[in-house]
Amino acid sequence: MFQKILIANRGEIACRVITTAKKMGIQTVAVYSEADRDARHVLLADEAVCIGPAPSRESYLVADKILAAAKQTGAQAIHPGYGFLSENEDFARRVEEEGLVFIGPKHYSIAAMGDKIASKKLATEAGVNTIPGWNNAIESPERAVEIARSIGYPVMIKASAGGGGKGLRVAFNDKEALEGFTSCRNEARNSFGDDRVFIEKYVLEPRHIEIQVLGDAHGNLVYLHERECSIQRRHQKVIEEAPSPFISDATRRAMGEQAVALAKAVNYQSAGTVEFVVGKDQDFYFLEMNTRLQVEHPVTECITGLDLVELMIRVAAGEKLPITQADVRREGWAIECRINAEDPFRNFLPSTGRLVRFKPPKESMWQADTTHRYGVRVDTGVFEGGEIPMYYDSMIAKLIVHGTDRADAIARMREALNGFVIRGVQSNIPFQAALLAHPKFVSGAFNTGFIAEHYPHGFTAHDVAHEDPSFLLALAAYVRRKSRSRAAGITGRLPGYAAPEQRDMVVVTLSEDGQHVHTPVEIDDFDGISGRARVKLGTQCYEIESTSRLNDIVFTGTVNGQPFTAQVERGDAQHPLAYRIGHNGRRIDTLVLSPRVAELFRLMPFKAPPDMSRFVLSPMPGLLVEVSVAPGQKVQAGERIAVIEAMKMENVLFASADGVVAKVLASKGESLAVDQPIVEFAA
Repeated sequence: MFQKILIANRGEIACRVITTAKKMGIQTVAVYSEADRDARHVLLADEAVCIGPAPSRESYLVADKILAAAKQTGAQAIHPGYGFLSENEDFARRVEEEGLVFIGPKHYSIAAMGDKIASKKLATEAGVNTIPGWNNAIESPERAVEIARSIGYPVMIKASAGGGGKGLRVAFNDKEALEGFTSCRNEARNSFGDDRVFIEKYVLEPRHIEIQVLGDAHGNLVYLHERECSIQRRHQKVIEEAPSPFISDATRRAMGEQAVALAKAVNYQSAGTVEFVVGKDQDFYFLEMNTRLQVEHPVTECITGLDLVELMIRVAAGEKLPITQADVRREGWAIECRINAEDPFRNFLPSTGRLVRFKPPKESMWQADTTHRYGVRVDTGVFEGGEIPMYYDSMIAKLIVHGTDRADAIARMREALNGFVIRGVQSNIPFQAALLAHPKFVSGAFNTGFIAEHYPHGFTAHDVAHEDPSFLLALAAYVRRKSRSRAAGITGRLPGYAAPEQRDMVVVTLSEDGQHVHTPVEIDDFDGISGRARVKLGTQCYEIESTSRLNDIVFTGTVNGQPFTAQVERGDAQHPLAYRIGHNGRRIDTLVLSPRVAELFRLMPFKAPPDMSRFVLSPMPGLLVEVSVAPGQKVQAGERIAVIEAMKMENVLFASADGVVAKVLASKGESLAVDQPIVEFAA
């Protein structure tokens, strides 16, 4: 077994590998860019080596620097994690040539599966179902149309070297095939330096289901069941689960056996994933093989009780797999939500900055520990007070739950999301909560088009449907009553300044447009010791009991005998006395007032926000990489104004109307905040 390994990655996956290595008694070496100097993976490792500036092309993607760090520290093996150089054939070969061990598949296996055209041919030869299509590079748009007609519409046009949703188009007719081929080829050339494009049949109502495989150097290969990854936004996975709620045992076995056959065809030695597209009739076809550990590997670890990172390390060290196919178990149901630093209410634009508060839900399962199951696990590479840099992907954490069945897993995940506190940056937690509550998701009747179908115009606050919105008002009234009770117990007050305990109150739900909603509330039988009270809103009654303290953001207790987890905190600068209540993805701002004060509040004039229509504002935090206009310049609607870059995403800002530039308020290279003015137009 290795004495020391280097992790050629960052963030949560680097922390994940370090955790298992420590369990195995292996020393670890972290590499880091200048932006990650104080990152969590650096603090966890036994040693750390700086490998360059913040941009990944100057640090995490430079093989020479990583190999030099391994030699400098005496590491015997390198674990690549996922992303960066994890599926780079040249890097894997160089690691071996330098006398080190690559904790992953052999370079020839990566090469065989890295080319989509070559991998499809290999799959066909191995007896794996492949989608009908044209697997050779297509030379012209006209030829692409001919092939599309022969296959039958709809077809999918894909770049051979594509990935992450780039270099992919769906065509339903000749015109779309012609245009799609041209744009796909251009995108592939610009993104990957490889303009080869192929065409295949587009499967209707497709589901994305993948099989986890594991092989050793002694010819042993097993599959560890499947993961359902159909909940995707713009070809990026959002929620993953294991097993799939869709496929039968017979389909599961057939897919697993074909995945093993493909892995054997390339002498696969490590953890890998064979991805399939599955049609509505459970017909399945090979998509591609990911020759690395997957982001969503924890759900497989939950249902099988295996530590995949440990098995990767043991296989790389030459050990035989400790299990056969007959030993692979499947217990319970696991779900993973990717918690990303992005604003779902601003079209999921990246949100960078400092994590002012970061308090994940209480864990009852841990990385590298397969003895604790049926609970909550959090995989993360950040900590409270740390920075979410603009140079890398937007993942803050992975939230994983393991339940006895799918309904139990969904319930556990909803409660875990309710208890996940993130402040300082925006997160996609409200979106995740909405997805988990959607009837189609709960029933399992979804496919890869689920998000596009149900959220065609993006995600708004109105899309977060709460099953009992009155509970949020009752909770606000309860917290205010608890606060008044504490205030009433404070001694030494001047005469006339006592805090009388009120029974009748009004909960005012605040609205940005000034259309506030007033709801009368009555509170009975308040017991400050037990934290129990009865809250009435018209005909509705809520028996709430909680021992949470008033300064706790996460508020737990029971309502009508059922447990709940919510988030409660004071409002913002505009309404410092407000209570902000968050539960199941829904968030409201409320004032809890006496009836007389609520009456007076109705008379307060509404202060409209300032008119910012003359300004071009930054929609996200990021780096201003280009300003395309100058003062005095006439600009037409749709003309390019500026370009902002953050988290591998480039956002181009365009003029919304004709006008003349009055001032340029930000300069190239400046770090921008959300809604920071960049350009002002003349009135």
